[in-house]
Amino acid sequence: MSLFGNEIKEAIISLDIASVGQLTNKALADGVKPKQILDDGLLIGMAVVGERFKRSEMFVPEVLMAAKAMTEGLNIIKPLLAGEDAKGKGTVVLGTVKGDLHDIGKRIVAMMFEGAGFDVIDLGYDVKPEEFVSKVKETNACIVGMSAMLTTTMMQMKITVDALKEAGLYDKVGVMVGGAPLTVEYAEGIGAKYSPDAQVAVEVANNIVQ
Repeated sequence: MSLFGNEIKEAIISLDIASVGQLTNKALADGVKPKQILDDGLLIGMAVVGERFKRSEMFVPEVLMAAKAMTEGLNIIKPLLAGEDAKGKGTVVLGTVKGDLHDIGKRIVAMMFEGAGFDVIDLGYDVKPEEFVSKVKETNACIVGMSAMLTTTMMQMKITVDALKEAGLYDKVGVMVGGAPLTVEYAEGIGAKYSPDAQVAVEVANNIVQ
């Protein structure tokens, strides 16, 4: 990894929001390409945070701060990425399903998707199936991602998948689901792909759009 990449990575892990912005600007001034800053610094830093979170070495407030730090750098390079070879990978529609108000995990996933080159439309929480369908139609999204943290709201994922099928969209969009009560078996049973965390979600999304 390059020196600048390691510095940006460490700043994200250290939750140093200001330094991420400063280091990103310095790297650009030194002629480093925006895509390289993204790949070698911002995404790697956030991936380390994700691994530490899985091992209970970091906790939700720290992950949110790290995501905010990554976004600080991302906001600087995003306008420049369009001028590089890095074309947008497509639009992702995200939301926490109807009846569920948990938002933190989904927000982290949204930030990671943006960093990975997707255009993200975050519908927020308590999102009705028809809202997912409408937004997918409107944006011609390539992926729809749903989150649920309550066992009582998981059923809304299947209802949304059925709504996508009824609208003739299911075969045109990748469906991803995540959240604490979910399993691979449940996801497969409703016709969706399961992601246990934000880092894996990016990998799954990349496979969908290949």
